[in-house]
Formats: sequence, C-alpha cells, structure tokens
Amino acid sequence: MDEKEISLPDWITRGVEDIFPNALINDSNQNFALRLDESLRNSKPLRVKLGIDPTGTDIHLGHSILFRKLRAFQNAGHTAVLIIGDFTARIGDPTGKSKTRIQLTKKEVETNANTYLEQLGYGQSSQNSLLDFETPGRLEIRRNSEWLKSLDLSQVIQIMSHSTVGQMLAKEDFGNRYSSGVPISLHEFLYPLLQGYDSVAVKSDVELGGTDQKFNVAMGRDLQRVFNLRPQFGLLLPILVGLDGEQKMSKSLGNTVGLKEDALSMYSKLEKVPDSHVRTYLKLLTNINLEDLPENPRQLQKLMALEITSQIYGGEVAETAQKDSAKLIKGKHDSSEEVKEVSISSVKFPAKAFYLLSASGLCISSSEAKRQILGGGVRLEGEKIVDPNLTFDNSRLLVGKVIQLGKKKFRRFSS
Repeated sequence: MDEKEISLPDWITRGVEDIFPNALINDSNQNFALRLDESLRNSKPLRVKLGIDPTGTDIHLGHSILFRKLRAFQNAGHTAVLIIGDFTARIGDPTGKSKTRIQLTKKEVETNANTYLEQLGYGQSSQNSLLDFETPGRLEIRRNSEWLKSLDLSQVIQIMSHSTVGQMLAKEDFGNRYSSGVPISLHEFLYPLLQGYDSVAVKSDVELGGTDQKFNVAMGRDLQRVFNLRPQFGLLLPILVGLDGEQKMSKSLGNTVGLKEDALSMYSKLEKVPDSHVRTYLKLLTNINLEDLPENPRQLQKLMALEITSQIYGGEVAETAQKDSAKLIKGKHDSSEEVKEVSISSVKFPAKAFYLLSASGLCISSSEAKRQILGGGVRLEGEKIVDPNLTFDNSRLLVGKVIQLGKKKFRRFSS
C-alpha cells in the first residue's frame, strides 16, 4: 500500500471538523496519517497539546469535547500535554470577544486552575475521570509561566517579528473590532503569539482546539518552523450548541450543563436538548455506535441523557436520575396528580428567581420566596436554586420547565 493511502482510525476522526494540514502526499509533516503511522512504527508517542486558560471556575460539556479527544489519544498510548495558561490567562484570549477582556490576577488564575484540574479528575481513578492522571507517561501538566515569564524583551521582539499587523487583522475577531472602531489593545496581539510559542516550548506534534482556534493553532505551527522544530498538526473540533438549540454553550447565556452539576440536574437538562441536536451530542460526547440508534426522537433523547450522565456518575446513579426525572416531569410525586401549569405571560423580564417563585403561587410573598430559596428548598428542573436574585432574561428560558418547592409542590411554567 502506498504510504499516502494510510487512513486515520475512527477514534481520531469522530467529531473532528478539520485536520490541517492533511495533504495526501508522502510527507509526515503534511500528512497526519503518516505522522501517526510513523509514531506507531517507531514506538514514539505523539505529544498532543491542549491549552486551557483558567479564566473561570466551571467546565461544561462544551469544554469537555476537547478533553474527551485528548483522553482518546491517551488511551491509544500517546502523551497528553495539558498546558495551564496561567500566564496567557492574565492577558485573556481575544477569540470571540467584542472588547478587551478584564485581566485576572495571578491568584485568581491559580485558584481557577486548581478547580479545573479537580473537575478533570485530578486525584481520582482514571476510570472515573475525564483525563487519565494515573498511567505513567500519559500526561504532562505544564504551566506556560514556566517559559513565558522568563522571556526578555529581545526574545519577545524576535517572536513578534514573525507576524504582521495584516495577519492579526485577518483574524476575524480583530478584523471586526477594527472595522467597527472598537479599540484593540496591543497586548491582545501578543496572545496568539504566546500561545503559539507554547507549542515551541513543549515540542508538540498535535494541537487540539475548537474551530474558532484555527488562527492560534496555525501560529504555533508557524513558530515551530521558525525555531527549527517539526511543525505540529491541528485537530479542530466543533463548538457545541447549548441547551437552547441556537447559540454555543456558554455560561453567560445560561444554556450549559456543568460537570459539577448533580446527576438529576444533568440528566433533566440533557433530555430536553432539541431533537435536531441530539445526534450531535451523541457523536461529540459519547462513544456510542451511531449506526444503531433508536428512531423515536424521545427515546433518542433519553438514551443520550442517560449515556452522558453515566459517564460522569456511573450507570446506577444515572438510572436513578432518569427515574427521578420522570417523576418530576410527569408529576408523579407521591400522587397521580399532574403538575399544575402557571402562565408567566404577565411577568416582566428580566425577572428574579424569588419573584418567579411567588408569581407561581408556591409562595404567598416575595419575602417568603427568598427565605425558601436561601433555605435550599427550591429547584428548577431538578437543579437547586441558591440565589434569590438569580435573573432570567426572558420567558423562553422558563416555558415548559418545572419549579419545585420542597418535596411535594410543583408548578410548570407556561407561556
């Protein structure tokens, strides 16, 4: 067989939207299948880089797509190089941002980084974690302050000399801001360069990223050539659409499923993912055979929700969550009575949680509603509400959802 005809295994290609470069030529710097085959023949694991900037505290399922792919490389015997961007996080990735990000302190970044690692499974069995922290040689955890904080001005100038303002403005986010007259701080241009230099520092063979990260990943490949290193390949995965079925999963949009959520909340949210996105969730967030799926949309939703919840909490806990969710949704709570519906058409949005609780009739006043929430007795779709002032921007986020007070009082919001 001609070397250029070597194909990539499904564990790599599943869910991947772009591999670059991927020319069908006999050059392992241009043909990823050849680079992989070469690695296997020489028993030399690939170094697979994934950089994360700990600018927040929570990891949601949208983030987990990249970690799942990194784990797949680990399971195949390759070395995951997880870069904690403790230095670059203090600049802030400008990708997808319409204005300059607020810079974080060193302490804030380190606190967030430790929280991220806990959610990825640090200190847990590899069977119960998103990444394998146990098997020798399968994971390197690096902080990019190791090499970036020691760069002197002459080295920074050298790195900057290999990129142009035109290249930076070709990056969509920068281009849009420039054409709209929105300020771009000079330090933001440094971000893709420093992230690219990370690839030089760790000598990566592959870098994983979302489809919105192609510019940054390509920068790493370019800088590796500058420093006479073998250039990496980029594997880009799609951005997960959130629970609303319209926009990308984002905490600021309130359409996420967090890895720290309890099993009931996770399952309850997932089984309401719009039909049009269920197969995508299965492809990107599970290893289930996509050729053998139920045709009934409702059965498919439940299968997806159960499979993903099982990955986080195990099959037994996930099945219990499924049963509890069914009781909640169908109103089977110690009686055969259906959940009463309450219209929120007269509610003026944005609306706070305590007001919605009283508007539902579950509490006689706003002050009582606040007390109930602070006492931990209120749930929305099985997820505990802890802040009376939690704000919902519009009714679309609530219609069809069940609010619960204690163990026996339920209302379903309607339009």
